[in-house]
Amino acid sequence: MSRAVFLSLCLTASLTLPALAQQPSSPSPERERAPQQKPADNDQDIVRITTNLVQVDAVVTKDGKQVTDLKAEDFEIYEDGRPQSITNFSYISNVPGIASSTTAAARPPARMDTTAPVIPVVPRPYEAHRTIALVVDDLGMSLESLVQARQQLRKFIDEQLEPNDLVAIIRTGGDVGALQQFTTDKRLLHNAIDHLRWNQCSRTGLYVFTPLGSENAGGPCGGQSGFLETLRVLRFIVQGMRDLPGRKSLMVFSDNLPIEEQEPSLLATQIAQEQEQGPSSHRPTQTSADTRAADNASDAGLGNSNNYLTQLQKVAELAIRGSVVIYAVDTRGLQYTGLTAADKVPASRNPGGQAMAIMTSRSDALTAGREGADLIARETGGFLIHNSNDFGIKRMVDDQRGYYLVGYRPTDESFNRHFHHIKLKVKRGGMTVRTRAGFYGVSEEEARAKEPTPADQMNKALISPFGSSDIGVRLTTLFVDTPSLGSHLRALLHIGVHDLTFSDEADGWHVAKVDLGFIVFGENGTVARQEILTGNFRLRGQTYDRALRDGLVRTLDIPLKRPGVFQLRVAVRDKSSARIGAAGQFIQVPNLRNERLALSGLVLWASTGSVQQGAPNVPPAGSDSSASSNPGLQADDNNVTSGPAVRKFRPGANAAFAYSIYNALLDPSTHLAQLTAQVRVFRDGKVVYTGNPQKIDAAGQSDLKRIVSTGWLQLGSEFEAGDYVLQIIVTDQLARETQRIATQWVDFEVVK
Repeated sequence: MSRAVFLSLCLTASLTLPALAQQPSSPSPERERAPQQKPADNDQDIVRITTNLVQVDAVVTKDGKQVTDLKAEDFEIYEDGRPQSITNFSYISNVPGIASSTTAAARPPARMDTTAPVIPVVPRPYEAHRTIALVVDDLGMSLESLVQARQQLRKFIDEQLEPNDLVAIIRTGGDVGALQQFTTDKRLLHNAIDHLRWNQCSRTGLYVFTPLGSENAGGPCGGQSGFLETLRVLRFIVQGMRDLPGRKSLMVFSDNLPIEEQEPSLLATQIAQEQEQGPSSHRPTQTSADTRAADNASDAGLGNSNNYLTQLQKVAELAIRGSVVIYAVDTRGLQYTGLTAADKVPASRNPGGQAMAIMTSRSDALTAGREGADLIARETGGFLIHNSNDFGIKRMVDDQRGYYLVGYRPTDESFNRHFHHIKLKVKRGGMTVRTRAGFYGVSEEEARAKEPTPADQMNKALISPFGSSDIGVRLTTLFVDTPSLGSHLRALLHIGVHDLTFSDEADGWHVAKVDLGFIVFGENGTVARQEILTGNFRLRGQTYDRALRDGLVRTLDIPLKRPGVFQLRVAVRDKSSARIGAAGQFIQVPNLRNERLALSGLVLWASTGSVQQGAPNVPPAGSDSSASSNPGLQADDNNVTSGPAVRKFRPGANAAFAYSIYNALLDPSTHLAQLTAQVRVFRDGKVVYTGNPQKIDAAGQSDLKRIVSTGWLQLGSEFEAGDYVLQIIVTDQLARETQRIATQWVDFEVVK
């Protein structure tokens, strides 16, 4: 093999080959439970409003704990006060293993190095998991509340997040992307929390209660416009979550979600007190649900109305239709409403009455500021947490552990375009039931959006956290840094050609017309780069036959201007059949300028014994094959399925790997690095093999800022068919303890 080909595999240029041998004697993973079977599509429908079925979800609790053993005969359901006959009933668990039997025996966790992060589980759409959007309303949150919110979110991620929980942390300020933020990776969630900052456009300012005599430090873009922007973001997130399977939850953290535009004024209270009049006790009254506009159900926009109540009701209706339960947290927590040393109180003839009026006004402001949050929570089957400094996150998450589905056959009157109240009762005593407040009498067929365009189909596939599977698409994305290109992403895209529609042309050519799109999301879902390419796959002869068998691989090099956490998503659309395949991957791009230890992505392929033997031809950065703007592909000369883009191995195979190490410290006397590497193998989030640390010999390499390391792992014949993850942990013995470890991983599959 030529040195150029091998160095392109190692993702560097002009480097000399070292070798790190990780060759255990047939490591044997412990037997794990069989994967869950994918249910029928109807099993994923939660809230269903059709001419044949009205189905709602409900949670039943007793003494604060969920009740999960009820039957259909234990329930009564009413529409507008009229009893209905239950025709559909089931209980759905969101906790893996509870609703289905497993063969895995209880066993102690495997010993492992706790200084390196554990590989996150990637949940499949049909597996039991909780889908939770944590929405931080930085447009309606004070600085002091935001500090507390960051602390409570970190505590939730560290202590309460379960491996299969699919979670997104989204702020309302700035550009927002919803679906692409969902992940099970704690590192990415912590990164999102670290980027939460007080928004100068916040409509609440620096303080929960602005001290008397001081100016509110909120920005000029707060107020009413800030509130409507918050609702626009909530609407956007709820609409996006509708396409996710199962029952979803949205937890909104805010200081200020009222149902009217005017809040109690402390200044007005003071003036009224000076006039020896009591503080106003006026409270807004909610409009009856029966008086809502009949077209609210199908109105996906916020319209031109500035009425807060109407906008909140529209968000709640979208959540009901999208099977989203909204929970709300008043992030002001438990507040002292009396006078403090920061208040500059004007002289008064009645100081006692003035202090009482201010306390009452602040209490009224607390109540008014959470009325809108309480409304959308109750109407969607959730609840409001207030007067709590721990924000009650555990209670909200526990509420998502499971739910009942209760359905009945509607009458013609159910679709008269009016709002219909739903009430669900449990015949047993001492139990509490929470479900949706009701629904608008518009059938699913009427409320359904217009037929999506090809562009709509591509955009939907590009933002969903689950890959579309009509076309087999597999994505391997690597962070790479080279002297010529600097930091960039290298994406290896494998496409199942047998899922495409080919037409026969002259001279034996087979042509498939496709659209290929990719999008790179940055912080809070902002789009860092996006492109959609249109072209043809032209294949013939043995290349066509091999592509039908193994698929094709395309390499994309995407330059990046800054470090951070990104998500790359790709989608392929067959123009003839309109079928789409999509895949995505999170990538953490380190800041190499800070001189901290970092790793490139891992390349993994099947080897016949030597690291160099059987190495695939990965196009070097900047070559024509990786930079072409035409989505035509060329087949790899080697077996694609065992190459770095697909990574399928048979038991007993050798899995070779390669990666680069950046910013390793050098010993002042020897000018050499002191690095060790360790291999771990995971299955279903559990460690099934841990190798011994091995020394990395970088002698002879010319660029010690980019040390190349390779090795191989022999997969024992006892490895069962299934999905695995290979992790590399590199330790720099010369670095400080808090900066000496870097890790990287890549998934692979064992097939019989």
